[in-house]
Amino acid sequence: MIGGLRNFMLRLLLIAAFLAVWEAFVRLLEIPLFILPTPSSVFVALYRGFASSLYIDHIWVTLAETLMGFALGTTLAFVLGTVIALSRRIEYFLYPFVVMFQAMPKVALAPLIIVWFGLGLTSKVVNAALVAFFPLMVNTIVGLRSAEEDKVNLMKSLAATRGQIFWMLQLPNAMPYIFAGLEIAMIFALIGAIVAEFVGAQSGLGMLIQSMNFTMDVAGQFSVLLLLSIIGLLLNGIVTGVRKRVLFWDASQKFNEAAKKDIT
Repeated sequence: MIGGLRNFMLRLLLIAAFLAVWEAFVRLLEIPLFILPTPSSVFVALYRGFASSLYIDHIWVTLAETLMGFALGTTLAFVLGTVIALSRRIEYFLYPFVVMFQAMPKVALAPLIIVWFGLGLTSKVVNAALVAFFPLMVNTIVGLRSAEEDKVNLMKSLAATRGQIFWMLQLPNAMPYIFAGLEIAMIFALIGAIVAEFVGAQSGLGMLIQSMNFTMDVAGQFSVLLLLSIIGLLLNGIVTGVRKRVLFWDASQKFNEAAKKDIT
């Protein structure tokens, strides 16, 4: 407990030292604030944004787009990844199309998605889902196919059905891979929502960054970027927390816990 508190305080001191060096660097070199703002000006912009409730409204919009896009993208990714993993024939015909679609830069697709679905919530959710889709699909395929062949053959010899093999062996074996994909997909969903807001939106943190760019409010842009990094950290922490509860039996989870104890 004491070691953990000590490490937490050291982490805070490291952040404080970094901000102090940044502040001194900008002030001593007299760098214009429209090029690189000081941390103090960023925190002032952050305070003003929350005091006026401006940030709060846009945070909820971006958060809703991210979570809905994450739910849609990961659901489709899990279903399609499962179908491809269990059928070589479907993989042969379908997987190349999936890879080609993933190779298309989503920044280039975003304007088309805005045209097709409008400036509202739907286009942001679709873009977030597309970005979050591929990491989980690939991890699902790899995870389901990583089940040991000897165990599969053993279950077949015991007259287990294909469904029983899936639910009792392949899916539990794939869960670490799936949660690793979910952690990546959550961050990608946030990025996808922001990219769509850059292209065209009526609200959201991405739209706010764009409007601040037009007014040269660089401190405000940094404050929004800080908000996005915190949101991403919190969303990732939620997925990680669920993973710890679901995969308490996983060897990699036990290894991570042991590593944390060694640090403290």
